[in-house]
Amino acid sequence: MPAVAMSAMPTTEVLKQQIVDETILSPRFYTTDFAALDRIDVGPVRDEWEVLLAQMEADPNRLHFRRRDRFTGIVEALEPDVRDEFIAFLLSSMTSEFSGCIFYSEIARRTTNPDIRRLMRLLTRDESRHAGFIRDSLKDAGLPISLDFLTRAKKHHYFRPKFILYATYLSEKIGYARYIAICRHLEAHPENNFHPLFDRFEEWCNDEYRHGEAIALLIRADPKLTRGVNRLWIRFFLVSVYATMYCRDHMRPALHRAMGLDITNYDYQVFKICSDISRQVFPILLDTDNPKFRDAMEAMRLASLRLEAAREKAGLRKLIARAGASAAVGWAFLRLLSVRTKANALPARVLHPATW
Repeated sequence: MPAVAMSAMPTTEVLKQQIVDETILSPRFYTTDFAALDRIDVGPVRDEWEVLLAQMEADPNRLHFRRRDRFTGIVEALEPDVRDEFIAFLLSSMTSEFSGCIFYSEIARRTTNPDIRRLMRLLTRDESRHAGFIRDSLKDAGLPISLDFLTRAKKHHYFRPKFILYATYLSEKIGYARYIAICRHLEAHPENNFHPLFDRFEEWCNDEYRHGEAIALLIRADPKLTRGVNRLWIRFFLVSVYATMYCRDHMRPALHRAMGLDITNYDYQVFKICSDISRQVFPILLDTDNPKFRDAMEAMRLASLRLEAAREKAGLRKLIARAGASAAVGWAFLRLLSVRTKANALPARVLHPATW
């Protein structure tokens, strides 16, 4: 085991502070109008709803996340830059999974809608397993992190129920697209599979896929959510989620190099998969192949780097740097929003098998 890697391992307290720090790219904790969720009616999609919920209740992954082995020494032996970025990836993923677990559990506790309560209990079960498995992987690397402190340390952001549906749908589907793209790549290039966690990705991402299917049914149950001004909100969330992924991934060059992935090509592959899937629910699709879109996305990446660099400054220099970088981020975001979208006719049936 390389001594330099061991000597540079971060402490648990340092990692906890990284989790708590709020940046434009960090995972969030949410709250919402729970009474509005009580009024959701799945009647228009009842047939598909019952099929999907039965699949989830059968719990096809009930044995997948049980501990069969330990991953001791693997993370510590990675090259320092790969190790640091892999740990950051694990932290971000664990925080996202745990925030979902807490939020879904709260909805299940507070809602009186039996359909919503039924779904949220299933989502809580799955996200808890995912977060726990990542936590155990960190513990095997000598980095034990209790997740309980997050409920006290992280700020909770209020989102209207429809925004929760858009954001959750995209989070689950792009999560699927990310994991399945990595899974297929590592199947073709096993020499780049440097951690056993990747061997769990296919079943893991199928959980994410089913979660997204359930949220798609909730959106399609209310036609208003895909019409009128809500088309603009859908566009906003698509751009936000894609831009966040693009910027975050490009901040982890060593991790992607270790997996044998070109970051930009990988991200646009993920965008294509996510766009293909979202035909089931969104009346518009982003034209991610448009050169104007790609130029604006690259401008967003450069602006986000400026914003991260500004956090390291102090006093007046920090304020000036943050103001300039924030303006650049805002302008790049507007450029992304201005790119013409592609119209999509919603299919009669919502559910679509995971074929990627």
